[in-house]
Amino acid sequence: MYESSENMNKFTKEIESSLWDNLEEFNFEKIKTEVTNLKKEYFNFKDYHIFINILQKLKADKRKNVNGLYFSLYKFLLNQKKEIERVKQMYNFDKYFGNYVYVAGTDEVGRGPLAGPIVAAAVILNLDYMEDKKLILGVKDSKKLTPKARRELSQTIKEKALSYSIAVINNREIDKRGISWCNNEVLRKAVLGLKLPVELVLSDGYAVKNLPIRNEFIIKGDSKSVSIASASIIAKVYRDELMREYSKVYTEYNFESNSGYGTKEHIGAIRKYGTCKIHRLSFLKNIV
Repeated sequence: MYESSENMNKFTKEIESSLWDNLEEFNFEKIKTEVTNLKKEYFNFKDYHIFINILQKLKADKRKNVNGLYFSLYKFLLNQKKEIERVKQMYNFDKYFGNYVYVAGTDEVGRGPLAGPIVAAAVILNLDYMEDKKLILGVKDSKKLTPKARRELSQTIKEKALSYSIAVINNREIDKRGISWCNNEVLRKAVLGLKLPVELVLSDGYAVKNLPIRNEFIIKGDSKSVSIASASIIAKVYRDELMREYSKVYTEYNFESNSGYGTKEHIGAIRKYGTCKIHRLSFLKNIV
């Protein structure tokens, strides 16, 4: 019914305990705790019927609050299966281009802000996952994630990635070279910073120039490719944290919340206090 092992954890040993056989003898809080543990241990079970059995017992209980746990667990299981299928499609998208061992996804963040650097990340994932628990669930376009979810996913991606790289180009170089050149260069640097021999690069929206590796560019790639989406998340989290650090030095501009973008508040601060060392002067010609 579940994965057998000599070192099976306590929870899996007790999954068929008297709690589920005699549910009415246990209070709501105890049952709620066990349902929470079930959700956490989802990937430890090979036989999905264990959940069906428990759902039936929760639904049959005469207490309304226990019935509520039935709906909670049922919704969780549905959402989990949908999420697994969604993410599998993103992994399969990256495998569609050919039988490559190392496929890198790359994306940048910070093309449009009035201050701060442009940041890119490149990520190589293990696309040939053998078990669902190896998938990085939740990964999607970084703009569609909450800050908390992005931070958690960024850490998970870094832990599971075969290799990842982050590149940064500061505001002075942006003023000197122009944002278009810097946008391409930061992506190129991120890819070339990977520690494995990349065979294919997937980029979001447009090709990366001067890259000596096959490159496929994907329209709305951060919603289709798991590798591009993962790079998008890492880059976004890295830049946001960098801007929070800058906000401690340049307190007038509220960089911790606007990340250097041209919000009304930020533009007002520039007009009141002038510019600081991380502003892109080439972006401010119509403001100052």
